[in-house]
Amino acid sequence: MVVPELRAWRAARPHVVRVARAVQPRVTRVVRAARPRVRRAAQSVRPRLVRVAQAVRPRSGRITTPQLTAVAATAGLALAVGAVTVAGPWDSTGQRTAERDWAASRDRQGGADHGRNADTSPTSPAPAPSAASVLTGLGSATSAAPAPDGKALATALDRLLGVPALGTRRTAVVVDVATGGRLYGKEAGTAQTPASTTKIATAVAVLSAAGADHRLVTRTVLEPGTKEVVLVGGGDPTLTARKDAGEWASLRTLADDTAKALKARHLDEVTLSYDTSLYSGPAVHPIGPNPNLAPVSALTADEGRTDASTSGPAARTADPAADAAGTFADLLRAKGIDTTSPGPSRATSGSQALASVSSPPLSALVERMLTNSDNDIAEAMARQVAVVTGRKPSFGGGAGAIDAQLRKLGLPLAGAHFTDGSGLNRDDRLTADLLTALLVQAGDPARPELRPVLTGLPVAGFTGTLSDRYTDDSSGPGVVRAKTGTLTGVNTLAGTVVDADGRLLAFAFLASGTSDPMAAQSALDDTASALAGCGCR
Repeated sequence: MVVPELRAWRAARPHVVRVARAVQPRVTRVVRAARPRVRRAAQSVRPRLVRVAQAVRPRSGRITTPQLTAVAATAGLALAVGAVTVAGPWDSTGQRTAERDWAASRDRQGGADHGRNADTSPTSPAPAPSAASVLTGLGSATSAAPAPDGKALATALDRLLGVPALGTRRTAVVVDVATGGRLYGKEAGTAQTPASTTKIATAVAVLSAAGADHRLVTRTVLEPGTKEVVLVGGGDPTLTARKDAGEWASLRTLADDTAKALKARHLDEVTLSYDTSLYSGPAVHPIGPNPNLAPVSALTADEGRTDASTSGPAARTADPAADAAGTFADLLRAKGIDTTSPGPSRATSGSQALASVSSPPLSALVERMLTNSDNDIAEAMARQVAVVTGRKPSFGGGAGAIDAQLRKLGLPLAGAHFTDGSGLNRDDRLTADLLTALLVQAGDPARPELRPVLTGLPVAGFTGTLSDRYTDDSSGPGVVRAKTGTLTGVNTLAGTVVDADGRLLAFAFLASGTSDPMAAQSALDDTASALAGCGCR
């Protein structure tokens, strides 16, 4: 299977200037700490640095702010080049190359922004070009680097995981991705509330069940012998009514194409209905109305947001489908098609197709879900697992479908309990053992369709929910890639690091009973950074 373009760096553009300012004062300290590794990697690094230097050399004698930013970011990332080259699955044709290209970029080409900040400056450096279609799997180069010693890891991590900021219960696992062997464990099989790290499980389930190429279709049909047009929701959580749709399916395009199809049939006045029958059960999450999640519907535009935001908490409409249909009616009228006020209905099997728009592939949706911790996409993905596997597409049905799909993959589910796809429900339970097993599965060279689980993880100091973290850290930025999780009294972090010897490791840290969320997340960040900086032999 070919995985379409994977876009882990679309969210990076707004944060480059900030990161460069944080990186510049630390470059000297980092160079001193990394000098032994840089010396060992010099032979393999030199050709790449020559190309980077040529790419960023200014045409005039002056260096502009964007160029200085790119050079500073390159300097920070270049310190890890020796380790990264052998780390996989981001080799010379994959994601790490994209990251280096991004850091040195001077023009306006590259991947798309995840939409985390709509006011990105037009003078900011562009994000990285998206990675190759299928990132190369883990190979012999990865296992050539020495694996950390378990006792040395325990010495490095036990103290950090024992700080009071991590509350009354903390569990942890570190795994060698190349072999799947556990290197460190602390109550590995104890289930805890995972918060948003649940999205890692949702991502693996939907990609393995539906495939990375799968797209969600929103369409319009005409009921035969009538003038009734039905807008049929396909469960696309990224459908947008904004003028600039970017890579996402556009409700405006669907209205334009529908209007053309109606005019070709000499229809300029119709009855408009909308169909949300793809999903079932309550639309509101069991925790109740929440600014982190709109009512879940098979038909929604812009995640039911009532403002211009594209991620994070926001006021939501109480009926996303009705609002989307109302917007669609306005768009049809603007194209010369008079409509009635839309109401709920259901398309029949004999209806005639008018027009359709498709979401990006699930690989892109999963990446956006993980990068921005998007709850709306997560609940839609859970329902898609249910649809594909023949279960009821509801909160409970989606949760059951995720569990069943992961069992088919042979993952360790003892103690696990799913109630949703987003992790908003405090009744969810996962183990550190399961979270690391999911990450190892995503790095399996035999499962390239799962690679978006790794490439979609936020990058420390650069993207998504880690963009504002690791600001005073010299080891983590650009090397720690992890999904965050935060609920009251719960802080979690799970992802991957490339350690000081170039070994790719997966980790999961879960803490419960925390009283200071900022102190707890700093403690988890410190632990992940220590893992990244540890040769531990």
